[in-house]
Order: sequence, then C-alpha cells, then structure tokens
Amino acid sequence: MELVAPRIYGIGTHHKTGTLWMRAVFRQLAEAIGVAFRQVHPNSAPDVVPVADRVFLAQWSSAFPAWLRFRPDARVLHVVRDPRDVLLSGMRYHRDTDATEEGFLHAPRDDLGGRSYQSHLRALPDDAARLRFEMTGRHAETLAEMTAWTPGPNTIEARYEALVGPNGQDVFREHLRDLGMPEPEVERGLRAFWEHSLQGGLARPETRRFRVRSHVADGAATQWKTQLPADIARDYAARYGDALVALGYETHPTRWAERLADAA
Repeated sequence: MELVAPRIYGIGTHHKTGTLWMRAVFRQLAEAIGVAFRQVHPNSAPDVVPVADRVFLAQWSSAFPAWLRFRPDARVLHVVRDPRDVLLSGMRYHRDTDATEEGFLHAPRDDLGGRSYQSHLRALPDDAARLRFEMTGRHAETLAEMTAWTPGPNTIEARYEALVGPNGQDVFREHLRDLGMPEPEVERGLRAFWEHSLQGGLARPETRRFRVRSHVADGAATQWKTQLPADIARDYAARYGDALVALGYETHPTRWAERLADAA
C-alpha cells in the first residue's frame, strides 16, 4: 500500500490502557483545530469519513473496520499496556467504581448465579481471589483484543509505559507527527496531552473530574512488579505468558514470574 498524506486519524486503545486519557486529549485537539471526532465500530461504513475534510475516528477496543486499516490516507495510533498492569488496574476499577457506563459490570449473569460481574467480584473473600476471577473474565477479553491486533503500514504503535514515562511528551510529539499532523497542531496536541495527564494537569486528585477519579487510582507503569502476588504471577505466566512475549513485554513466558517469586 502506497501511503499518501493522511486526513483520517484513527485512535485505538483497549480497556485500561489509557482510553479515558486519549479520548480527552484527542477530543480537545479535534475541537481546537476544527476537525470532527467520531467513534467507529467494526461494522461502521466508510461514509463516516467526510468527502474532503479530515476526521478523527476513535475505537476503544481497537476493533476498527477493515476498510480503515488499509486506507492509504489514514494513520492509526494504537496504544497497548503491559497486561499485568491491565489486570491490576481492571480488578481495582471493576471492584470499586460507581460509574454506570460499563454495562457489563452491572448486568445480572446466569453463570454467576444472577449476580452481576461487580457484585460477584466484591463478594469474593480477598483481592487475590478477585485477581483470579478478573484474569479469566474481562481481562481475558482485553488480552485477546490486544493479541489479535496486527500492525499495518499505516499504524503507529504506542506503549502506555512510554507515554507516562519521563519522556512521555517527547514520545507523544513523535506519535502526532507520525499521524501526519502539522507542527502547530502537534503543539496543540501536546498541550492537551499535558492537561489531561496524571503527571501534569491532573497530578492533584482534587483536579480530576468524577469520571477520571472513578477510572484511575494509580496510572503508574510496571505496578505488577510490587503489587502482583507471586502465586498469581505464576498462574498468569502459565495462562498468558505467550501473550506477554507476543506483545513484547517479556522474552520468555514464565521466567519473569519465577524472578518475582524469588524477589518476594
């Protein structure tokens, strides 16, 4: 595929990989530069793209319609996060949040004896049991989405860990440039990135809106090294170690868990 100047900017994340952050950043940027911001789904038709204008197309499970992945005038930013941190963040969020937008959390389920996902999670005896439940529940779906992703010639691969790191602004600047945005818009995007960052404009919890507070307890990278129990790590390695290797977070599926156990 021969790429041309982009006018379609795809923004793709996964559950607990910075979705709320990226949504706020790119909505603010879109409004600032007068470009439409639309959410797409796997079955969205190409007519969501304006005939001549630019557009942001967001997909919060990175399940973009196939036609978008192969358009030469599109660029797609795809954000992933270490799945072990996704597990920890997801369990805490699903246990604690009062937000109503996550429908799957609150619907009664036959396989849980009529309980909802959240009520079942809360009824478990401790967080170790909750992590085991989460591991085979919503987390398994998120991990399947991340490993199903196939990079293409028009995709920009981003890691959450780099975005929250000390050079996060520099990393995000390059991602915006790779999307094909001109420098004045890159600078606007950087301002939005900082304003909505837990290291920047949202560093103090009292500055965060309810929705942000309900989603984010601790956005730091590599929390799993100190917060993932050794026995949970071994189970995770046995079940999902190959996925960690496929995503580039480990070079061996299980050795990391043994190192964690030895350190403990």
